[in-house]
Amino acid sequence: MSTPPVTPPIVMTLAGSDPTGGAGLQADLLTLASLGCHPLSVVTAVTIQDSSGVTDFLVMDAEWVVDQARALLEDMKVSAFKVGMIGSVENVAAIAEVVSDYPEIPLIVDPVLASGGGHAFADEDLIAAFREMILPQTTIVTPNSIEARRLAANDPDEEDGLELALAAERMTQLGCEYVLVTGTHENTRVVTNTLYDSQGQVRADSWERLPGSYHGSGCTLASAIAGMIASGSSVAEAVREAQDYTYQTLKHAFRPGMGQFIPDRLFWARKENDDD
Repeated sequence: MSTPPVTPPIVMTLAGSDPTGGAGLQADLLTLASLGCHPLSVVTAVTIQDSSGVTDFLVMDAEWVVDQARALLEDMKVSAFKVGMIGSVENVAAIAEVVSDYPEIPLIVDPVLASGGGHAFADEDLIAAFREMILPQTTIVTPNSIEARRLAANDPDEEDGLELALAAERMTQLGCEYVLVTGTHENTRVVTNTLYDSQGQVRADSWERLPGSYHGSGCTLASAIAGMIASGSSVAEAVREAQDYTYQTLKHAFRPGMGQFIPDRLFWARKENDDD
């Protein structure tokens, strides 16, 4: 008898749909497939957008989010959850309820609070619910520096001046195992991404700051981490490998429209033959 085919690691992503393919569910699916995983998708919201920005969005009913997820979880063995745009307080509660039934499955969260163009996806009520219900169950959260300060601030007045190490400490105190703060939005010559756990800094990696504006880099990074963890890597290993992969997608990014560049998650499939 022939050997049955091996099932690739399965990752469930719960996020908003981005019709440009730059961010959101589409970015997650491309990234996970590129890394050898089989992605499952649960739609939390539908957006109207192009490569220049978001025009509007429609949040899915929480019951639909739960039903999408549970139908898949009862059918397939999932190795990791990846959460992106949530869209509403009701969806926060719905997702928290679903993942709480599977505490053994790593939870990777990209806290999408706004689009790259500044369109808000989360208000203070959603952030409060996120802190209370999602962060305590999270294996690793991957905020940029703006998101990290907003998630950790006890008062809006302290957001701008909050030290990133303190922001990470507060998130781990809420129960999150690891916090990866990305430095793209900091005014620095190089981009430094820093991983923290409850004991403090675990590692810091610096990358050349690339020119241009990119749509979906955060989604790509979080999905790559989820894919690496689903494939058996430790969190620290997954963070290092996912950063390298994401950087390559940005170096090979393309500009299909009149707005931002889109990371090429399949860059390796388009290399010249002499680069093999």
